[in-house]
Amino acid sequence: MAINAVIDISHHNGTRLDFAKAKAEGIIGVIHKASQGQANVDPMYRTNRNRARAAGLLWGAYHFATGSDGVKQAVHFLNTVGDITDTLLVLDFEPNPSGPSMSLEEARAFNTHVFGQTQQWPGLYAGHYLKELLGTHSDPVLAKSWLWVAQYGPTPVVPPNWPTWTMWQYTDGAAGPVPHRVSGIGRCDRDKFNGSEAQLRRLWGVAA
Repeated sequence: MAINAVIDISHHNGTRLDFAKAKAEGIIGVIHKASQGQANVDPMYRTNRNRARAAGLLWGAYHFATGSDGVKQAVHFLNTVGDITDTLLVLDFEPNPSGPSMSLEEARAFNTHVFGQTQQWPGLYAGHYLKELLGTHSDPVLAKSWLWVAQYGPTPVVPPNWPTWTMWQYTDGAAGPVPHRVSGIGRCDRDKFNGSEAQLRRLWGVAA
């Protein structure tokens, strides 16, 4: 059983999002870009956090990884997020189009630091880049994170490092299976959760 109840967004989705409409359409959780690299902050993070929470949606934050010191990026991410209460944390591990991409070693350092500071292993958002780096090998550190797989095909293919996927980004709002749109948001990244609403809330650390 999977539920189509999560979206992930950033400032690229605009400044006039209606989260109440999104909730009415069945969206339960929003994961928003918070930071990138060691200094960049998404300008809509705090505004959309307040709006989404006011609409009664679960809130998550992701960090877009770059090829630089993993611990310094983790510090920047946590500083940007601030209060992590009821906030799902994620490392966005994919190729960086504007510079060097994060290595597996840097990803391990990032996730380990986040866990050391929060006692919460961040989720790992990844697709073909991670699969190419891992190949058929396992990574016991990254395996501690739940997997959010990005794949716009009919079904997600999971690296052998995980028994299954926890979330699946099945569309970027254009490619992939439908639906692509969400009321109040428009075309956007949409994500299925591999479980029930109660299990999704437990992942978030929130009582059903």
